Amino acid sequence: MANRAAIVGWAHIPFGKLDDPDVESLIGRVATDALAHAGVGPADVDAITVGVYNNGFSKQAFEGSLVALNMPELAYVPATHLENACATGSAALYSALDFIESGRGRIALVIGAEKMTATPGAELGDILLTACYRKEEAGDQGFAGIFGRIAQNYFQRHGDRSEELAMIAAKNHVHGLANPLAHMRKDFGFDFCNTVSEKNPLVAGPLRRTDCSLVSDGAAALVVADAETAATLQRAISFRARRHMNDMLPLSRRDPIAFEGARRTWTRAKEDAGITIDDLDLVETHDCFTVAEMIEYEAMGLAEPGQGWRVAREGQSSRGGRLPVNLSGGLKSRGHPLGATGVSQHVMAAMQLMGEAGDMQLPGASLAGVFNMGGAAVANYVSILERSK
Repeated sequence: MANRAAIVGWAHIPFGKLDDPDVESLIGRVATDALAHAGVGPADVDAITVGVYNNGFSKQAFEGSLVALNMPELAYVPATHLENACATGSAALYSALDFIESGRGRIALVIGAEKMTATPGAELGDILLTACYRKEEAGDQGFAGIFGRIAQNYFQRHGDRSEELAMIAAKNHVHGLANPLAHMRKDFGFDFCNTVSEKNPLVAGPLRRTDCSLVSDGAAALVVADAETAATLQRAISFRARRHMNDMLPLSRRDPIAFEGARRTWTRAKEDAGITIDDLDLVETHDCFTVAEMIEYEAMGLAEPGQGWRVAREGQSSRGGRLPVNLSGGLKSRGHPLGATGVSQHVMAAMQLMGEAGDMQLPGASLAGVFNMGGAAVANYVSILERSK
């Protein structure tokens, strides 16, 4: 495609338990900064896409309309809200890219946000279950219960890999120390992550608290532009390839530990980009639970099915390893405000490629992969990013 869109600017607030009262406030904190970072103004924006999961976190929906409340100059710009479970942010981004690449406009503003921490625990857990096939999969352990069963299934076939899950958790927390935007900047160490204790109890199946990502508030934004416009701006991160593929929603209708939809998406994206997994310098992947990251190693091609645990044990996904994964700390350390996550992952990768990642920086990074998924590997998005200016 001749008119491939590029990322030309971004903004990202720290994730965590934030004082912002609602998602409207979070959106306002990133919209203006993203345009400024790109070097464009509100009058240049042709479309707005907003990713917020909501589904009960807030009684205020219609989130696309909230952007102009903080920036009245955008009142007449077409704005659309998107939701695709935990891949909501990537859905918003891909919609904006499609808008640009169809020739309908030159610049689009993408925002991902979520306010989660104000919701009581039991209610929060029930809201998260809207991203599963409730008829079969809803339970009192929430979404952790679903991934707890996935972990049990994996262990039954490939042995107890609790130690390797602890290695993934410890690795991501070490990486997160270097990220000033991360929710949890603390090195817990392998021994703590590997030991069931009062401070690290079992949550569901073999998953401990340290195997689970954080409930977070946060927002991130991207500005995307057509290639001609991007060439006139300060920075440009291009998509050598991007793919979105789905899988069956009920786990009962597929192999729950194959992540076949994710594997196919990665395969198509790598084919489109003309690369192998070893051509990538880094990957930001969707570690909602440590077992998800382990299976994603297999889906992206770092390991054969049933062998993802070796990647963790051999340090292949650590800084300095074969392919550093989640140098930002991932969802495990950076946090997981659902609507913001996919946007955040792309910001983290773009920062690396522009050499603007600060203490997180991987020297010489030139090609990055991003994997964001909705549900248990149901909606799968893979981006292959490179610096073009």
